[in-house]
Amino acid sequence: MKPATNRRLRQIHHYLGVFFAPAILLFSVSGALQTFRLNEARGAPAWMEWIASVHKDQETPQPPPPRPPGERPRAPHAEPAAPKHDPFALKVFVGIMSIAWIASTLLGVAIALSIRSMRRISLVLLVLGTLMPLALLLV
Repeated sequence: MKPATNRRLRQIHHYLGVFFAPAILLFSVSGALQTFRLNEARGAPAWMEWIASVHKDQETPQPPPPRPPGERPRAPHAEPAAPKHDPFALKVFVGIMSIAWIASTLLGVAIALSIRSMRRISLVLLVLGTLMPLALLLV
């Protein structure tokens, strides 16, 4: 590969990585929470419900619709059948993978911001990558 092509590919990788870093962090954290069902636990903080709703439904949590007068409350959903295998090992793997994605993303952002010649555009892309998904959630 020609050096100029290699340099251009690294630059594209750099810009895409910085732009999508906030989303990668959000989905890594929310995926780990959901793997261990921490967002469903009693007394879970509201931010866990919010982040899980964005991950699963691509929207902020919505209150349940009001019941028409005289309608009886529905029975709670039955628990799904127990899996035939123990999912603990896979959950641990997914948890470790989430931690690795978070660490790798943070290291990538730190490396990206350490390059002086690209720092300004990297900061702009980082801010845009944070604000754009939030704006799209509100639309």
